[in-house]
Amino acid sequence: MGSATNVVDNKEARLPREVKDALQLMASEWDDVADSKALQVIPVKGAMTNEVFQIKWPTRTDDVSRKVLVRIYGEGVEVFFDRDDEIRTFEFMSKHGQGPRLLGRFRNGRIEEFIHARTLSASDLRDPAISALIATKLREFHELDMPGTKKVWLWDRLRNWLRAAKRVCPLEEAKAFHLEDYEEEISMLEKKLSGSHQRIGFCHNDLQYGNIMFDEETKSVTIIDYEYATYNPVAFDIANHFCEMAADYHTETPHVMDYSKYPGMEERIRFLRAYLNSSGNEPRDSEVQQLLQDVEKYTLASHLTWGVWGIISEHVNEIDFDYKEYAKQRFQQYWIRKPELLGSS
Repeated sequence: MGSATNVVDNKEARLPREVKDALQLMASEWDDVADSKALQVIPVKGAMTNEVFQIKWPTRTDDVSRKVLVRIYGEGVEVFFDRDDEIRTFEFMSKHGQGPRLLGRFRNGRIEEFIHARTLSASDLRDPAISALIATKLREFHELDMPGTKKVWLWDRLRNWLRAAKRVCPLEEAKAFHLEDYEEEISMLEKKLSGSHQRIGFCHNDLQYGNIMFDEETKSVTIIDYEYATYNPVAFDIANHFCEMAADYHTETPHVMDYSKYPGMEERIRFLRAYLNSSGNEPRDSEVQQLLQDVEKYTLASHLTWGVWGIISEHVNEIDFDYKEYAKQRFQQYWIRKPELLGSS
C-alpha cells in the first residue's frame, strides 16, 4: 500500500524548510535551471504510507521542466518495516537499473529521480498486454539476488504486526476485530501453505497499480516503492497483486474494495503463463495449475496482512484514508474465502 501517484494542486507550504533547502542546493548545480528557488511543489495523491511530492523547476529551454520526486516518510510507519533495510534495497535496485536513482537524503525522507513514465491506473491492470509485461517484470524482480538472509519473512512479519495492532488499538476495538483469533489463524496458514515445492524469491509484497510505472514509448514497466519488499514465497506476491485488482485508490472512497473485480480464471491463468513463460520455457499445464492453486491460497495471507496493517495504520498514520474500514473489508474477505480455499479448518 505504497503510493498510487496522481498529481494534485500545488501546496508548497507543506514542504519542511530543510527539504526546500536541500532541493534548492541540488538545483543550483544544474546548468539548465535558471532559478533554483523557483521550484513548484505538487503533492501526489494516493500515497498511504508516506507523503510524496513532485518537484519541478522551469529551465532555460521553453516548455521543459526539471523534475524530481520527494518522499517524506510517514509518522509511526517504522512498525511496518526497517527504514535502513528499505534504503539499502532502494540503492541496490537503483544500481541494477530496476528503479529510480537516489539523489539525496534528509532526516525523514529522500529525493529520488523522477521517472518519465506514467503511473498505472486501476483499469490498466486489466489490459492483457500491460498485465503480461507486469508478469514478466515480476518474475525478473523475484530472481534478483538481494543481499541478506534469503528466508520467508511473511509469517514473522504478520505476527509482529499483530502484536503491534494489539498494542495500539483500544481493547474494545481489538475485541470487535477479534484480534485474539488471528495468532491461531497465522499458525494454521503457515502450516497449510508452506511446502517444499514452493519457490522463494525477492518479493515486492505491495504490487498495487500505483507502484508500477509504464513507459508509453518503450512499452516497458518499472516496479517502484520497495518499503515492504522481502524474500517470500513468490505465490504470495502474485496473490497480493491479484487482490489489488479489487482496489481503486483514486475514487471518492479509496478504501472500498470491489471484489467483483478480482481477476477471473482466464485472466489469472494468462498472467501465470506469462510469468512462467518469461524464463524462456513453455510451462507445463500441471506447473500452471500448481502455481494457480498456491496463489489462491496465499490470497488469505494477503487479506490478513493488509487487514492487520489497516488497524495499525488507523492509529499511527495521519494520511486521509479510512484504514479501519479497509481492515474490516480485508478480514471479511478472509473469512468468506477461507472455507472455499482450505475447507472448514
